[in-house]
Amino acid sequence: MRWNLKPKPSEDKVKHLAKALNVEDFVATLLVQRGIETFDEAKAFFRPSLDHLHDPYLMKDMDKAVERIEKAIKNEENILVFGDYDVDGTTAVSLVSSYLKTYYPHVATYIPDRYGEGYGISFKGIDFADDNGFSLIIALDCGIKSIDHVAYAKARNIDFIICDHHRPGQFLPEAIAILDPKRDDCNYPYDELCGCGIGFKLIQALGINRNQTIEDLIPYLDLVSAAIAADIVPMTGENRVLAYFGLQVINTDPRPGIKAIIHQIKKQTLDITDVVFIIAPRINAAGRIKHGNHAVELLTEFNFEQAQQFASEIEAYNSERKDLDKLITKEALQQIAENNEKERFTSVVFQEDWHKGVIGIVASRLIETYYRPTLVFTKSGDKYAASARSVKGFDVYNALEACTEHLEQFGGHMYAAGMTLAAEKYQIFKDAFENEVKKTIHPDLLTPEIAVDAEIDFAAITPKLIRILKQFEPFGPQNMTPIFLTKNIKDTGYGKPMGQEEEHLKLFVKQNNSEGIAAIGFNLGSKIELTAHQKPFQAVYCIDENEWKGKVSLQLRLRDIEH
Repeated sequence: MRWNLKPKPSEDKVKHLAKALNVEDFVATLLVQRGIETFDEAKAFFRPSLDHLHDPYLMKDMDKAVERIEKAIKNEENILVFGDYDVDGTTAVSLVSSYLKTYYPHVATYIPDRYGEGYGISFKGIDFADDNGFSLIIALDCGIKSIDHVAYAKARNIDFIICDHHRPGQFLPEAIAILDPKRDDCNYPYDELCGCGIGFKLIQALGINRNQTIEDLIPYLDLVSAAIAADIVPMTGENRVLAYFGLQVINTDPRPGIKAIIHQIKKQTLDITDVVFIIAPRINAAGRIKHGNHAVELLTEFNFEQAQQFASEIEAYNSERKDLDKLITKEALQQIAENNEKERFTSVVFQEDWHKGVIGIVASRLIETYYRPTLVFTKSGDKYAASARSVKGFDVYNALEACTEHLEQFGGHMYAAGMTLAAEKYQIFKDAFENEVKKTIHPDLLTPEIAVDAEIDFAAITPKLIRILKQFEPFGPQNMTPIFLTKNIKDTGYGKPMGQEEEHLKLFVKQNNSEGIAAIGFNLGSKIELTAHQKPFQAVYCIDENEWKGKVSLQLRLRDIEH
C-alpha cells in the first residue's frame, strides 16, 4: 500500500471558511479539500434541500419528451419502458413505469436478456414492441449510441425517447428526444446524473406538467439513491441531494420491494455503504443469474407479501452469485499460479464454463490479490467474452483500443469494459494487452494507494468532530469518507486476529495518554506482528461507530498499518 497524504489547501481559503462557519481550521481543511470554499457552498453541503434540484426543463429535449409522452397518453398509445439489466437500468425502468402507471394503464416494461441480447437496446426488444403494438419506447440508461436500432424502430413506426448518461458518439440517434446532460449541446447545470437520475428528471418534468410538486415525487427517491450508490457516480450536486433524501425514504417508508430486502437482513438503519453492499448486489443478482425482469417485478410490487416472495427468490440468486464468484475467483487464482503469471503487468484468464453474469465481479476480486488491469474471459456462443476492470489511475479502455485489431467489439470506460473476440485470437490478444499495459502503465499504479486527508492525534477525535463528520454523509466519489493518519500508536495488549482464517485484525489502541479506542482492520490479520509487545506503529483509518446490542461506541476502521 502507498499512503499519500493530500496536499494542504491554501491557508487563506481555510481561514476564511473556518471564520465564516465558526468551525476549527481542521474541519475547514476537510471541506476545502472537497471543493467547498464559501459559506453558501458549505450550507448546501451540510443542509441538502430539494429546492437545490434544477429545473428539469433546462435539459435539452425535455420539452419534446414530455410532449411526446402526453400525446401518447391522449391517443391511448402503448408505451414500453426499456432499460438495462443492472441496478441503474432496472431501478430506472421501475421508477418511470410505476410513475406513469399511477395515471395511465397502457405501460409495460422490457429488460433485455444479458445472455441472449446483451447490453443496451436490442433488435429483439424492438421486435417485441412491434409485435405487441407499442408505438413509443422510453429507453433508460442506454441508447445514446443506438443509431441503427432507433432507425430500425422508426421504419416500424415506433418512436424513441432516450434517457442516457453515457458519453455520446460523433452522431446521435434519430430519436424524438434525447435526454443526456453529456450531450455537447445540452446546457443542463449538472452532468453527473446516473440513468435512474435522468429518469427522475423526466418524471419531475411530467409532474410539473400535472401540477405536482417535488414533495409528490419523494417516494421514488429510494430507487434513485440505490442507483446512485450502485453506479458509483460522483456524490456531489444533485446526486448528493437525491441520495440524501432517498436514504431517508429507505429508512422510513421504502417501497415494499426494498422493504422486503431490508426485512431479510434485519438491519435497523441503512447508510449509503449498506445500499452499495446490501441492496444493490441483490437487485443486480437477478440480471446476473436469471433475468433483470425479476428485479423490476420486485421493485414495482406494491403487495408486501408478494414482494417478500420475490425478495426471497432474489436472495437465492444472490447466494448462487456469491458461491459462483468465490469458486471462479479460486479457479482464476489457481490458473494465474499454474501459468507462472504472478509477476505480469496484467491478469488475463479464461475458462469456457465460467458464468458470464459474475465475471465482472471476479475481475474485481482478482485485483484484490494482484493489483493490476484484469480481464476475465468465458465462452459466449462460439466467441470468447470478457469483463475488464482497472486499477486507480489507469485507463483500461485506451489499452483495449490499442489492441482493437484483435477484438470483434468492445465498449466501456476508464475503469470497466466488456469485449468479445474470436477463440483463435485469445492468446494473440492476451500477449498484445500485456505488452500495451507494460508499455503505458506507471509502476506506481501497480501498488494500491490510500489517499489520506490529514494527520491527527487521537486527542482530536472528540464527540463534536464525530457529529460534524456524520454530516459529511452520504459518502461517495468526490466526497469519500475522510481517512486520517495517526503515528506512535500502541496496542494495549488486546490485539488478536479474527475471522475463520484469522484474516482480520482486532485491536484496542492508545496514543500517549489517550483513552483506549477499539479498532478493526479487515484483511489486515497478517500484520498482527507489527502490533505485538506494545511496539509503536502508525495507522491510516476512518472514524466509525460500532453498534452492538443497542449500544453505540467509537471504533476506528483501519485501512492499513506499518512501523
